[in-house]
Amino acid sequence: MEVLAQSPRTYLPAQAALGERAAVVSYFDELAERVIASVGELERWLKDLSELEAALSEEGAWRYIRMTLDTRDEIAAASYQKFVNEVLPLTEEATDKLHRKLMALPFLEDLQGDGYPVYFRGIREQLRIFREANVPLQTELRNLAQTYSTTIGAMSVEWKGETITLPKAAAVLESTDRIDREAIHRLMANRRLEDADKLDALFHDMVARRHTIALNAGAPNFRDHSYNALGRFDHTPADAIAFHASVEHEVVPIVERLERERMQSLGVDNLRPWDLQVDPSGEPPLRPFSSDAELIGLAETVFGKLHPYFSECIRTMRGMGRLDLGSRAGKAPGGYNYPLYETGAPFIFMNAVGTTDDVITMFHEGGHAVHSFLTHPLPITGFKSFPSEVAELASMGMELLTMDHWHLVYPDADDLRRAKRDQLERVLTILPWVATVDAFQHAVYTHPEWTMAQRSAAWVETHSRFSGNVVDWSGLETQRASLWHKQLHIFELPFYYIEYAIAQLGAIGLWRNYKQDPQAAVEAYMHALKLGYTRTLPEIYAAAGVRFDFSREHIAELAAFVSEELDRL
Repeated sequence: MEVLAQSPRTYLPAQAALGERAAVVSYFDELAERVIASVGELERWLKDLSELEAALSEEGAWRYIRMTLDTRDEIAAASYQKFVNEVLPLTEEATDKLHRKLMALPFLEDLQGDGYPVYFRGIREQLRIFREANVPLQTELRNLAQTYSTTIGAMSVEWKGETITLPKAAAVLESTDRIDREAIHRLMANRRLEDADKLDALFHDMVARRHTIALNAGAPNFRDHSYNALGRFDHTPADAIAFHASVEHEVVPIVERLERERMQSLGVDNLRPWDLQVDPSGEPPLRPFSSDAELIGLAETVFGKLHPYFSECIRTMRGMGRLDLGSRAGKAPGGYNYPLYETGAPFIFMNAVGTTDDVITMFHEGGHAVHSFLTHPLPITGFKSFPSEVAELASMGMELLTMDHWHLVYPDADDLRRAKRDQLERVLTILPWVATVDAFQHAVYTHPEWTMAQRSAAWVETHSRFSGNVVDWSGLETQRASLWHKQLHIFELPFYYIEYAIAQLGAIGLWRNYKQDPQAAVEAYMHALKLGYTRTLPEIYAAAGVRFDFSREHIAELAAFVSEELDRL
């Protein structure tokens, strides 16, 4: 099954030097100076602009990917920094100029085609908030984000005579040996504390710049500016605050019940932070694969059971060398699917060490990848730049849609039950964690004058609010106060987190539909993803057969559904 049709360039030279400022200027200048006298000429101009946007995005993507593959590679870091410092500021200023030219055309509304109203809505909002003075500040923030990535990527601990990365160390938290779990937890926390002052100072600098950006753009604070910059037309900060309260009252009690059951199963008098990853049955941790190749094979097989197209996407990426899954020294933390708009097949980056978490991450990023393939045929790059609420529906939806085929990963019935239970527990526990991260950022950015001590206190208060009263953090107060340092989004992608919760609710709805009619649910899922960002968020969710709704009533309904499914296991 062919999933990727390559489109040759029709505007840019095949060997365009997109990392060089002078070459990029020439393309933007031509588009700025070109006369557009008809709808047909406008369509040609938009396609040429789209080609330039896709090519520049992919140029920057590859530089970022190579930098994260080995944060110690000074050449890769310099290449990325050059693009960030020289090309991206130019691109932002030139794009603003072109968008103003576009919006001034008298026959703009005569342009026919699905998606343009949503596309133009986003452009108008970006024009409204763009300030030239913010361009260098954005560049500084990208460089600070790289510092964060390099700092975290360099962290390792000594464990039983071996130096291991923090992702590998985290796997020990699944050990049935409580002494080992506590030891590794303390090692990891203390290693982060070694760089706590550095990360605090880094974040302090970020907050100051972000507040200046907001003021420059006419917003009272960076939170409100972020909602504008992220193009959140369908929900507001007030909705987020209501979501926080809903999670506190409807989800946290369910999680506390699960934690009390865990404490009883483990036979411990108190539940500590290092007791949250181990299987409460007392069985050794699941190790479903032992190599990158095996993980890729599992993804191909499971995806194929949902739809042949999905497995072909993974197979195509494997053939193109667009999968780097294993953890190693110097590799940046976390995982991502980086869309590559021009060539179409994205790049999946992970830090896999053989755990069940890694399988979930592969399915999650694989959902993003399928989304990239499905939207590649859309005619305008802007149509493929969908908001996170849609992107995460694709990834979190894939996690749950695959569950009926996990026997291919866990052939033992008991292992399968354990893996499913672990997944459904995390479906619920992610909601309080998202609320924690999001509420913390609301507090920080509406109080830009806070000291780091005040921010740490706000984190502890927020974490306490959503973590419940079961887990015992006594004696770990210092580690708890800086726990947020490990959350990449707080540093690099501010306010990009509540989307995970919104999408998780949508994903639960997808899974509930799948359990009633698998074929119809998969078809609706694919139909919604193919839309890219040519419809509003409520319309895209409706196309998937679910509601764009994170009201208290809806959250309670879906949380109860997951809780019932857990009870069946």
